[in-house]
Amino acid sequence: MKLSAPIHQLKRRARLLHRREQIPLHAALDRVAAAEGYRSWSLLVARQPVASVAAALYRQLEPGDLAVVAGRPGQGKTLVSLALAAEAARAGRRSAFFSLEFTPRDVVERLKSLGFDKSELEGLFELDCSDAISAGHVIAALATAPPGTLAVIDYLQLLDQRRDTPELSRQVRDLKAFARERGLIFVLISQVDRAYDPAAKPLPEITDIRLPNPVDLTLFDGMCFLHGGEIRFQRAA
Repeated sequence: MKLSAPIHQLKRRARLLHRREQIPLHAALDRVAAAEGYRSWSLLVARQPVASVAAALYRQLEPGDLAVVAGRPGQGKTLVSLALAAEAARAGRRSAFFSLEFTPRDVVERLKSLGFDKSELEGLFELDCSDAISAGHVIAALATAPPGTLAVIDYLQLLDQRRDTPELSRQVRDLKAFARERGLIFVLISQVDRAYDPAAKPLPEITDIRLPNPVDLTLFDGMCFLHGGEIRFQRAA
């Protein structure tokens, strides 16, 4: 469904509505989305093409990188990350999507919604939705992966839920070391803290990443933040 204006203009329209009618910003966003034919703002954002965003993001990642894609629920972080893995496969690179959140059917449906046919990615795109996913599991699965392989892990906080795996900080360090050693690219999907207020700043920042236990955030080489249809990628200083 084609929008009547770019997302940033629709968002500005919602902010004006929020101020004029003194209603919550999320309610104003949903009202603008309804006028565009969507049930909610998050659905409007999720349905917009993300393949071009993923292609642009892919070009900014380098072998050896550990990157994070972070946002609130419904902002498109999983779609962007999945499209990123599919984009790598389309470019002739091996890619993998490790998910503790979705089923294989969920992933295939989302690939179709993005315009990717899983059959065209055969041999280059791998999907792992097992309950055993951890840094050690991912490293073992990619033991023979060629340099340039891109792997997405869905998602950072769920790596911390099992008692039989190392602490989260150790897992992140292990992934970073393996990426550097083998020339791979790891992308970790991440939640942001509930305290993040989009009315105070349009996009989350590295300090807004929700951490159930401490993690050295300087380990990340690249950071991608999404909210309200806007996206920003930055490399670590």
